[in-house]
Amino acid sequence: MSFVEDVGMAAIEHKYPVVVNWLGGREGSGDITPEASGKNFPINVPPEFGGQGGETNPEELLTSAITGCYSITFGIVAANRKLPIQSVRVEAEGTVEQNGAAFKYREIVIRPTITLASDASDDQVKIAEDMAHKCDAYCIVTNAVRASFEVKVEPTVIRA
Repeated sequence: MSFVEDVGMAAIEHKYPVVVNWLGGREGSGDITPEASGKNFPINVPPEFGGQGGETNPEELLTSAITGCYSITFGIVAANRKLPIQSVRVEAEGTVEQNGAAFKYREIVIRPTITLASDASDDQVKIAEDMAHKCDAYCIVTNAVRASFEVKVEPTVIRA
């Protein structure tokens, strides 16, 4: 059985509405509220792009969305494979390239550190490494942007 199973059903749409309130220009500020959680968080333009900084921004949010999706997906895959996971810590870095007035997201590097139980077998370590490299293929958010920029995974798997 694969991670994603085709059960012959009609496609189902899932919607994720958000509301953004913004006031001002480059030095303005605003907030985002996803409807499902209702949790409001402030946003503004980062200082490197001439903004005031101090809050999150779309560049961080894109890196966060991909990293969060990767982490959740890895957790699901690891549970399905019954890997003895003790912890998963995922660090990531998004890179935006600026050429004059043009900006382009160039890449995101995801660096998971996966800690298995001390009695994990060599086979389980190999499976965890393999899954760490492959599970981003199941990540909805990564798949949405894959044609636009590179997403790299550089995992470390250790035993406790």
